[in-house]
Amino acid sequence: MPSPLFTGCGVAMITPFTREDVNLAALDALVDFLLENEAAALVACGTTGEPSTMSEEEKDQVVDRVVRRVNGRVPVIAGTGGNDTLKTILAARRARDLGADAQLCVTPYYNKTTQRGLLKHYMSLADDGSLPVIIYNVPARTGLNMTPQTLENLCVI
Repeated sequence: MPSPLFTGCGVAMITPFTREDVNLAALDALVDFLLENEAAALVACGTTGEPSTMSEEEKDQVVDRVVRRVNGRVPVIAGTGGNDTLKTILAARRARDLGADAQLCVTPYYNKTTQRGLLKHYMSLADDGSLPVIIYNVPARTGLNMTPQTLENLCVI
């Protein structure tokens, strides 16, 4: 059995804002606090970080800032998921180029795809190979539940 890519507690970070922009000073302080308190990985722009209300530029700014602040001390996982496979792939490529270690991908919301569609979505992300994919199944938020069988099918591919 292969060894895990990540171990320990990965913390889903909020994204602090001013009235108009990402609050970079508060973001730096949050990263420092989490590292001082032994977070084993940081998740930037996961659903806790409000990425659905952020522009692509803001998401890239947050991932870049967190990666730079962490400076290799723990893995950084970038939330790249969405309801569009191509946009998710492009977000993963940008996150990789910014130095992220993996991507957190929520099941596509709103589209209400089939389980076969979920399989194809996640296979496309994995086939792209930009970053390792962490599947995030949160049906209460997306209106879509990945079945255990679909997850098993993904795990054996």
